Amino acid sequence: MLIGQLARRTGTSERRLRYYERVGLLTPRRQVNGYRDYDDDAEQTVAQVRALLAAGLPTHVIRQVLPCALADGSLRPCPGVVDTLRSQLARLDQRADELARARQTLQQAIALAERAG
Repeated sequence: MLIGQLARRTGTSERRLRYYERVGLLTPRRQVNGYRDYDDDAEQTVAQVRALLAAGLPTHVIRQVLPCALADGSLRPCPGVVDTLRSQLARLDQRADELARARQTLQQAIALAERAG
């Protein structure tokens, strides 16, 4: 299928699909005229990439994890993947803690402003 059709089927822009290709997440064939030609499984791959991005994984981690992704969206154990995911989870936990502290600071500032006003 052509890039426009894949974009419509997945709700992903053509620009984003080209980006996925550039970072190694999608690998279309090229037709004689240079058009990208995606396999039927590209639709599922795009869904998996989007789900992993939504989970907070950067594309370099997704590139490592994607070969381990199953059709249902889960991941089968692959060498090195669990350690990579643990490391990413630790980064997300750290960011969550930082956001929680920032949120608390804003709540306190708002409360003080409301009392003063």
